[in-house]
Amino acid sequence: MKGIVIETPRLILRPPLAEDFGGFCELMADETSAKFIGGVQPPEVVWRTLCLMSGAWTINGFSMFSVIEKETGRWVGRLGPWQPAGWPGTEVGWGLVTSAQGRGYAIEGASAAMDYAVDILGWTEIIHTIEEENTPSIKVAERLGSAYLRKAAAPPPFKDTVWDVYGQTADAWRARRKA
Repeated sequence: MKGIVIETPRLILRPPLAEDFGGFCELMADETSAKFIGGVQPPEVVWRTLCLMSGAWTINGFSMFSVIEKETGRWVGRLGPWQPAGWPGTEVGWGLVTSAQGRGYAIEGASAAMDYAVDILGWTEIIHTIEEENTPSIKVAERLGSAYLRKAAAPPPFKDTVWDVYGQTADAWRARRKA
C-alpha cells in the first residue's frame, strides 16, 4: 500500500504509516480537532485507530489517507474513503489538526479523494456523515457540491449519535469537476 500516493498542489495523500502516530495523537488530543471524530482519546486508543485505518487498506483496498503538507513535510490530518461495516454509505471524510484548519486543505484533499473514489474505486455515490452542530464540515461538504440527503444513525459503538448525511452521485461529482 505504500505505493498509493496522490499529490495535490499543497498536499501529499498516502496510506497511514507507523511514523504518523504522533500526528494522529495530536489530532485526537485536541478538543477542537477531535470533537466530531470520536472526541479526545489517549494514545493507546489512537494507536488502535491508526491500525484500524491501516488494516482497512489491506482488507478493503482503501481507507483514509494520511495528509502531509508538502511545504513542511508535516502530518496534518487524515481524510479519504471510509466504509466500515454498518456504515450508512460510501463516505469521503476528513479530520485535520487545528493548526491546518481554515486553509482549504479539507477541500483540496477531499476533492482528490473523491476523484479517487469515483475514478479508481468505482463508487456511484459519495457521502459525508456530519453531526448537525459541525458547521465547518457542513461548509466543506457544500463547497464540494454535496447537499443534505438524510439523517442516519451511527453504527456501534456510536449508537447514540445521529448524523446528517450530505452527498452526491458520482455523475454529479464528475459534472462539477468538468465545470
